[in-house]
Amino acid sequence: MSPMITILGLGPGDPALLTRQAWRVLESSPEIFLRTRQHPSVKGFPSSIAVHSFDELYAQLPSFDDVYAHIVERILELGKRPQGVVYAVPGHPFVAEATCPEIAKRARLENIPLEVVEGLSFIEPTLTALGIDPLPQLAVVDALELSNAHVPPFPPDAHALVAQVYSREVANALKLTLMETYPDEHPIRLVHAAGTPELLVEDLTLHAIDQSPHIGLLTSLYLPPLAKGTSFEAFQEIIAHLRAPGGCPWDREQNHQTLRTNLLEETYEALAAMDADDPIHMREELGDLLLQITLHAQIANEYGEFNIAQVIKGIYDKIIRRHPHVFGDWQVSGVENVLQNWEKLKAEEREQAHEGTGGKQKGLLDGVAQALPALSQAEEIQERAARVGFDWPDATGVVDKIDEECHELLAAGDLPSREGELGDLLFAVVNLARHYDIDAESALRQTNAKFRQRFAHIEQAARAQGKSVSELSLDEMEHYWQEAKKL
Repeated sequence: MSPMITILGLGPGDPALLTRQAWRVLESSPEIFLRTRQHPSVKGFPSSIAVHSFDELYAQLPSFDDVYAHIVERILELGKRPQGVVYAVPGHPFVAEATCPEIAKRARLENIPLEVVEGLSFIEPTLTALGIDPLPQLAVVDALELSNAHVPPFPPDAHALVAQVYSREVANALKLTLMETYPDEHPIRLVHAAGTPELLVEDLTLHAIDQSPHIGLLTSLYLPPLAKGTSFEAFQEIIAHLRAPGGCPWDREQNHQTLRTNLLEETYEALAAMDADDPIHMREELGDLLLQITLHAQIANEYGEFNIAQVIKGIYDKIIRRHPHVFGDWQVSGVENVLQNWEKLKAEEREQAHEGTGGKQKGLLDGVAQALPALSQAEEIQERAARVGFDWPDATGVVDKIDEECHELLAAGDLPSREGELGDLLFAVVNLARHYDIDAESALRQTNAKFRQRFAHIEQAARAQGKSVSELSLDEMEHYWQEAKKL
């Protein structure tokens, strides 16, 4: 007898699937501690063994994390006894078991001898019931983690196995998360009691999974993949393929500079689709924009600069860092407070970036991209200044400023002065648009499109008369312009 922790895997449920090693431990042990008695293999235990369980903790403690933490501490305590402890869990000790990895880690740190007796997990009999091979790619995820997420965290063009769908409530929350990516009618399979004589496989559609009357402690969900190419990983692979030897000669020749125009054009085309409120066109243009971003990341990876994982990690960290009111314990009172905090956080980032560099410290407006269109650049400058309180209290002051700039423009005596005053006037107009929550760039694009449509009507009317537009009188043009407005 000596202090020791033996962690025992009980297999998927059928006592006949216990390993020979597990059975020897059960036969030679006077007592055993179970995470839960709610497992079919317990019925097959030798009659001589005293069985203890932690089932009562699930009703006493507020969360699974609290239950698992209590179990870990108790098993470590029992393991220090002269007779040690045997702790048994369903399936395999290191598959879908939160307590065993923590017990193993803590036992090593505290120099408590540890033995792990492996067991068949739920995965193997579930794959047998489904008749599928987990290769080349199978995501295995926990139902509770997935149901608490907003989108599935695995690629949708891979097979997925969701473990521990133990109640209809969990199934309901689970389907809501999955339906963010998968169609409501996506076919799924519920596998109940895999590895036991009570095995049942149900074929359902995703929206109906919580209607199954068979859901219980041994229920898993199998999610067939969506079509090939529906994951970011698959898209990244084809971009890398284009750049690889044997790929596309044109794509292989490109670099960051040669693709600048493409990135700008695709951005404007995406904006045009948004302006047109055309979701089908928008989806296509966002895909084209994603192509440019992924292509630049692939080129950077080849140059040894950075890769797409670092791009994603960088923006992931930035979003969390700049939203402490969502991912931390900051309290905010509204949108204005959020924007003020945002600017404070960005100022701290600029300060940290400046420390130790010996360079010029960046100001509030240094982050405004010089390549932005002038109207968008003006709006961004004004937005940033407003966040720190440098702004007109309401639109009335801005209207007065526009009137002032109009008079100064009219009074300007030479071209350079007029150019400067016109710039001031445009800047003030953008400010008015901002106060009215109007995007000046979008508003001007809409007006441009409207003008083009009306002018096209004038051209069409001229052609109907066998004339060119230049042959129409100004009165005729005005007539057709007004006609176009009515249309």
